[in-house]
Amino acid sequence: QVLLVESGGGLVQAGGSLRLSCAASGIGRPFILNTMGWYRPAPEKQRELVATITNGGITTYADSVKGRFTISRENAENTVLLQMNSLKPEDTAVYYCNVEVRRVFPVSASTYWGQGTQVTVSS
Repeated sequence: QVLLVESGGGLVQAGGSLRLSCAASGIGRPFILNTMGWYRPAPEKQRELVATITNGGITTYADSVKGRFTISRENAENTVLLQMNSLKPEDTAVYYCNVEVRRVFPVSASTYWGQGTQVTVSS
């Protein structure tokens, strides 16, 4: 069973920084950990993409966080990190870790969500 454990949320003043971490466990052969990422709720969406990173290191960012947030992963630890700098009050949200687990044969893919970690940015 895949388990995601998130940490690193908290309260910070505008302009400050936080680093979120998400560690995935319960993933073994023949399954592989593919894309990992972070999402947060959005007004007109259930959750919006904040940043994702593939197992090849290709990253994607929401326009609102480009240049401020950096996503990275430690494959040996099945961990994804989100370094958040220059935080703004509008970044306040619950941030959810998301991972995609794939099996090569037979082909299958499953998505898992973490429990969420609160980030609050005060003005």
